[in-house]
Amino acid sequence: MERQKFDKDPKEKEFVEKLVTLNRTAKTVKGGRRMSFAALTVVGDQKGRVGYGFGKANDVSEAIKKSVDRAKRNLVYMPMKNGTIPHEIIGKYKSSSVLLKPACSGTGIKAGGAVRAIMDAVGASDVISKSLGSSASVNVVRATFNAIQNLMDAKAVAAGRGKTLDELWG
Repeated sequence: MERQKFDKDPKEKEFVEKLVTLNRTAKTVKGGRRMSFAALTVVGDQKGRVGYGFGKANDVSEAIKKSVDRAKRNLVYMPMKNGTIPHEIIGKYKSSSVLLKPACSGTGIKAGGAVRAIMDAVGASDVISKSLGSSASVNVVRATFNAIQNLMDAKAVAAGRGKTLDELWG
């Protein structure tokens, strides 16, 4: 007889989880140093949905688990066209700015660590990016999400103008 394998949760396989940063902080107390960890993760389904989360705990695995749970609660949709973004955009958060540019197929993801993790998780295959200003990974991630939320889908633009896609693009 063949044994069947049952997954605990079928939704677990749905998302790709990427750890962007893991910070360790130490607090000096009477008995010595007390370590604490902060994790920043990005979660995506590689079909256009992506989210980020930040979690803190006294244990590494618990911090990562918290951040993944928060990331799954904060999913946003990114419009894509042939594996790239529809237009050029700059996202800003505090002193971080992220420039995202569409690229022709075969270019790949030309981006730094935090932006690369987001693009891998969302499923984009060809994007060029440049991080400007502050390089703190939390701020770069938030600036990238600001850019993603401000991206315009061609269908939404056509509907807003009261035209069809053929009328808009000729």
